Amino acid sequence: MHNSIRTGLAVFTAGLLGSSLLVAGTAGAGASAPAPTSRAACSAAPAGYATCDAFVRVASNGTPLVSRNVSPTINPAGYHPADLQKAYALTALSASKTGTVAIVDAFNDPSAEADLGVYRKQFALPACTTANGCFKKINQNGAASPLPPNDNGWSEEISLDLDMVSAICPHCKIILIEATNNSFTNLGAAAKRGGLLAHIVSNSYGGHDASGALAFAPDYTKAGVQYVASNGDHNFNGDGNLSGPQIPAAFQSVTAVGGTALKRASNARGFTESVWKTSSTEGTNSGCSVTVAKPAWQHDTICKKRMIGDVSAVADPNTGVSVYDSQAPVGGWSVFGGTSASAPIIASIYALAGNAATIPANASHIYANATHLNDVTVGNNGTCSGNYECTAKVGYDGPTGLGTPIGTAAF
Repeated sequence: MHNSIRTGLAVFTAGLLGSSLLVAGTAGAGASAPAPTSRAACSAAPAGYATCDAFVRVASNGTPLVSRNVSPTINPAGYHPADLQKAYALTALSASKTGTVAIVDAFNDPSAEADLGVYRKQFALPACTTANGCFKKINQNGAASPLPPNDNGWSEEISLDLDMVSAICPHCKIILIEATNNSFTNLGAAAKRGGLLAHIVSNSYGGHDASGALAFAPDYTKAGVQYVASNGDHNFNGDGNLSGPQIPAAFQSVTAVGGTALKRASNARGFTESVWKTSSTEGTNSGCSVTVAKPAWQHDTICKKRMIGDVSAVADPNTGVSVYDSQAPVGGWSVFGGTSASAPIIASIYALAGNAATIPANASHIYANATHLNDVTVGNNGTCSGNYECTAKVGYDGPTGLGTPIGTAAF
């Protein structure tokens, strides 16, 4: 077991049980089954370190839930690639567009490529392997070995990231960069490496926006590179572990991604969205940075410094996504949420847009094209006297930013 910096101490696999997303083949269905809930894949991290932003579905007694009877004709619980593509008007683009997405995470997932293969085969996506040149796994120095120590919690995070890139951009190449551990020194080195290898770098983790945080900003800043990061999962002003915005999402050079609850609806889109908040300590982060100055392209009035987020996508574990991960204590098909789901979704939409190398290396282009987003106007992630820092409204708000994607026009 790793020492106290290890963030993967509490690991759970999950299927979705007893909700509108339940499908045939999910294990344990029955009236006596415990109600589903969710827990973080990774434990909290001290200053200078990051925690992953993945949540997984479990029973209320903590028992892992997992879809068992999965086959080519019986799909696992949770939203599938076709669902996500439809929700964000990406179906035609996802069928043909290509690109490369670098994913930065901590520790090693020893079955990352094999698990990715299971996910892609299940949903009839093209194979993405080392052999065919689609998939590459490297350490923060850019080498195939040595790889970091294994960690179950971060392995779940890695599976979520790989599967969401696959869902949105099935023809994209994927570079998985595994940092030696979850310190920002090492994650920053991995992020910098990502910027040398791809024009889009996805980061589904975060840590304290506090004194000294700006020292890591250069690791997430490079012309021609879109760095994308999760807002975090601890609601407005956090839960005592992450107070307010987290880095790297708060950096000016990063697109900060919040989370929504995505539900099916009988409207033209087929879906509705609201702010993700499932409890007093679980929901999308938002808030005003304590260290990062306000970007010139951000014009909200209450926050005098950098405000997160910029844009959003599905993150509520109750309306979560299908993920395959074999490394958890009860491995298999699970349902995941957290802004670790929404960040790689947005990163992949940048890849579909195909212009990451030529637009400004920040979120300013999204603010200039906000009419091409679904404005989320329902819900909150905390108490803030009803203002936009934690309450959805018409136009910009902290929990969902400017909204969720309608195709790639805003990107």
